[in-house]
Amino acid sequence: MAGAGALAVVAVCGPAHAQSTVTVYGRLNTSIEYSRASTATDGAVLGGTGRLTNNRSVFGLRGEEGLGGSLKAIWQIESNLSIDNGAGQIAGRNSRIGLSGDYGTFFMGHWTTPYTEATMEYDPYYPTTAGYMALISNGSASSTNNIQDTHSFDRREQNIVQYRSPEWKGLRAGVGWGVPEEKPTTPRNPALYSFATTYDRGPLNLALAYEIHQHYQTAGRNDDAIKVGVSYQFASTKVSALYERLHYRTATGDLTRNGYYTSVVQKLGPGSIRLGFALAGNGAGNATETVGFFRSGAQTGATQFTLGYDYPLSKRTALFTYYSRINNRKNAIYDFAINSLGVSAGADPQTFALGMRHNF
Repeated sequence: MAGAGALAVVAVCGPAHAQSTVTVYGRLNTSIEYSRASTATDGAVLGGTGRLTNNRSVFGLRGEEGLGGSLKAIWQIESNLSIDNGAGQIAGRNSRIGLSGDYGTFFMGHWTTPYTEATMEYDPYYPTTAGYMALISNGSASSTNNIQDTHSFDRREQNIVQYRSPEWKGLRAGVGWGVPEEKPTTPRNPALYSFATTYDRGPLNLALAYEIHQHYQTAGRNDDAIKVGVSYQFASTKVSALYERLHYRTATGDLTRNGYYTSVVQKLGPGSIRLGFALAGNGAGNATETVGFFRSGAQTGATQFTLGYDYPLSKRTALFTYYSRINNRKNAIYDFAINSLGVSAGADPQTFALGMRHNF
């Protein structure tokens, strides 16, 4: 979410003369890419293609109204838009209504989970084709519920209730509950429970997050994920790293996988060099299903390498370029989580991008 230079409108209303503010903000993020994949294990060939890709551009409105003391009513309507093809959806991204005060923030709506938000700042390519969601969190769900995208732990959840604690000496906590609205129409009781604690003070950031997907794969069994991360900002260098363990419980058994990610952002001239590296281990367990990008067995792991440069034209506008490649092992099917190519096992998707980003 952008908005450092957003337009704010302030209105005075009501007998208590409470202030109500409305802020217009957004992000336009598009790139020209050339993408291709190497030959798959079975000999399938996916030809290279040039494309204009949208990297989750947004348009939003948000506001608040003082209710007395520290208590405020808060709201936000954030919409996705694609300036490459004109598509879009009102309230398709983070949208909510709630209350905020000295004791934290409570809200209801359609919002990214605490688990997702805990480490998204660790990835300098979030959210683009090169984002770490290809390997970390097993894909990305931009807008989903308890019966869709059941593989992904990087998700914006519909019908979610959340609480965010106030900051205390750098510590914050968040809790989210994906309400089980699908129960009347599905033969199980799917729900989501998301938790995160972060420490952010000075140059140091620490994150611990845990999420449970109740009955996502099958009735009576829960999936879960846990990740820990650390990020440190040196004078001209930022280094981040995280570890994640995913555990799915399917109708045929268990499926687990370890994942690792590290990034370096090095200031160079007016801009910065940005390096990201992800590693997904082999899937393990006795489950026979493929869940998202992986399944159990040998040669099912992958790595992703991304290198690029970000060049600011102003505080709000930047040009960028990057090259990203996923190296799949013989039986692996990892693909870009955003703007995927549709690869077969063993094929290595890669992309080269030239893009422009503007925040307002």
